[in-house]
Amino acid sequence: MELTLIVVLVIALALFFDFTNGFHDTANAMATPIATGALRPKVAVGIAAILNLVGAFLSTEVAKTISGGIIKEGDDGVLITPQLIFAGLIGAIVWNMITWLLGLPSSSSHALFGGLIGSALVGFGLQAIDFSVVMSKVVLPAILAPLTAGLIAYTATKLAYAITRRYDGKPDGRDGFRRAQIFSSSLVALAHGTNDAQKTMGVITLTLISVGLQPVGSGPEFWVVVVCAVAIALGTYMGGWRIIKTLGTGLTDVKPAQGFAAETSTAATILASTHLGFALSTTQVASGSVIGSGMGRRGSKVRWRTAGRIGVGWLLTLPAAGIVGALAALVASIGPIGIIIDTIIGVVVIAGIFLWSRRSEVSPSNVVSEVADSGTAVKIKRNPKPKKKVAP
Repeated sequence: MELTLIVVLVIALALFFDFTNGFHDTANAMATPIATGALRPKVAVGIAAILNLVGAFLSTEVAKTISGGIIKEGDDGVLITPQLIFAGLIGAIVWNMITWLLGLPSSSSHALFGGLIGSALVGFGLQAIDFSVVMSKVVLPAILAPLTAGLIAYTATKLAYAITRRYDGKPDGRDGFRRAQIFSSSLVALAHGTNDAQKTMGVITLTLISVGLQPVGSGPEFWVVVVCAVAIALGTYMGGWRIIKTLGTGLTDVKPAQGFAAETSTAATILASTHLGFALSTTQVASGSVIGSGMGRRGSKVRWRTAGRIGVGWLLTLPAAGIVGALAALVASIGPIGIIIDTIIGVVVIAGIFLWSRRSEVSPSNVVSEVADSGTAVKIKRNPKPKKKVAP
């Protein structure tokens, strides 16, 4: 297969992955404001799409981690081929679609890393992977980021209710938090664009480096930034309603004050990690924040069974996407016919998952069963007045 054609195929597949990343991760910013009624579903995803588009232009540090960090490139490394990148993307996309069907907010980022690592292992073996970069900028952030975000959200929620305790039981007492959610969720969407859109930029840049169209160690070209920003924005506008339902109502009953706390901690964690070049999972950060805010609100219950299912999805993402990427790489190694086989199988699997999802469709009309009251955040039983002592 001619080199130019395979490069075009890889870029097209990378942009489709970017699209799936968009609808897979819309919930990170907009699940809680939709659940509390701060924003209507379609308005929420429209705002998220615009801010994802803007955020994609603000930084390229994470893109450099993907294009010149995880896979060893250059004189002391390996020259990964577009065919292997193609196979890695198939692994990432298939896992994204499976977890979307199940409504699991798993990590699109880790799916991408797993797919690329699996295909590189098949093509070149262990020496192709820079495990120090994988550990420092992927694995450790995956462990620390959700814990950090959860702790911040827990503290912020406790603080919010301590400050506004005099409003307990009043139906409109905390309505200000509901309005504030519009801004905090928008900040999360902007932060998501600065982190997740760059991963596809990194993949396309890695492809261009592998065929000699860009020098090793260079960042993404401007046209790459533009097309990746548009792709993730379009995907975000599609909604990803299944995962919004899980994150907005499946983990805990989100009230405006805790929703504001969760979104603020999510945005702060993502922006800090983007500045440091950590390619973390924004989904894991958002989930950790929601759980932390649920633990911080008095009277709230965290549904630990759902949290456990999400945790299992996190653990499986890297190896599962890696296995699919490795299998696709084995098929691709046959030659041009292998690329064609991979493409056909990928299209059939993706179409099958989409058709299966139609059997129990989740849409803006049924994404939340109940919209939380705007203010009643904690119902507190009034202590009975002490009985007056009767003199003997």
